[in-house]
Amino acid sequence: MLLHEYRICLPFTVEEYHIGQLYMICKHCEVESNKDDGVEVVRNEPITNEDGLVGQLTEKRIYLSSRLPTWMRSLIPNVFYIIEKASNFYPYTITEYTCSFLPRFSITVETRYEDNNGTTENCHKLPPDELAIRKLEYLDIATETIPAYKYKESEDPCKFKSQKTGRGPLTPNWREYTKPIMCAYKTIRVRFEVWGFQTRVEDFTQRAVRDILILAHRQAFTWMDEWYGMTMNQVREYEREMFERTNKKVLSTSASTTNNPTAD
Repeated sequence: MLLHEYRICLPFTVEEYHIGQLYMICKHCEVESNKDDGVEVVRNEPITNEDGLVGQLTEKRIYLSSRLPTWMRSLIPNVFYIIEKASNFYPYTITEYTCSFLPRFSITVETRYEDNNGTTENCHKLPPDELAIRKLEYLDIATETIPAYKYKESEDPCKFKSQKTGRGPLTPNWREYTKPIMCAYKTIRVRFEVWGFQTRVEDFTQRAVRDILILAHRQAFTWMDEWYGMTMNQVREYEREMFERTNKKVLSTSASTTNNPTAD
């Protein structure tokens, strides 16, 4: 098992980001869905945990065959998806990724949001054995690079200035003085218990997760004028509309691929 902790700061309060997180997730799903890959939302409904706390359960199918390296594609069927189950009890969330075709593969992401710049030690209260193998990394949305084909000037935190709040552009040392500021503490466990492929798959998965986290949190900031000021009811309605749009896009592609198994 690989265990990473990522700390990602954002120029919001935790209360503000409750709306921003929901907006970013559903828009990111729609933007990333195309003719080859995408996200199908299977269910999105309220849940209550054992302590009586009300949250939201979302289950998705993530189709990503074309994004896998060639050596991995040779091991999987043509139509391949990962199941994501996310339980959102903001400011705490837990998301699990599994695949029926690869029963010994799993990713678990636990996130806690706090109003600080990443200074809380052992935010997830890991036991000593996990702390010993944990790799800790701070991801800075202003300085981390993303693939050239993903870059958009409008989504560059170093060039974006919010018209609604005046926040931005971010400078290389923005985390030291910017107010407000919050931190997403993310603990990610990757398991792939197949001899001969374990290290290769776990390393690839952690790199892929890292890239997604950088891009998504850059977008959360640079899209803020789209979601800042929305109510919870408004963002839930936006979420419903975007999930319907994404499902139509992905399911039509999936049906076409199923009916044409030779499709590349």
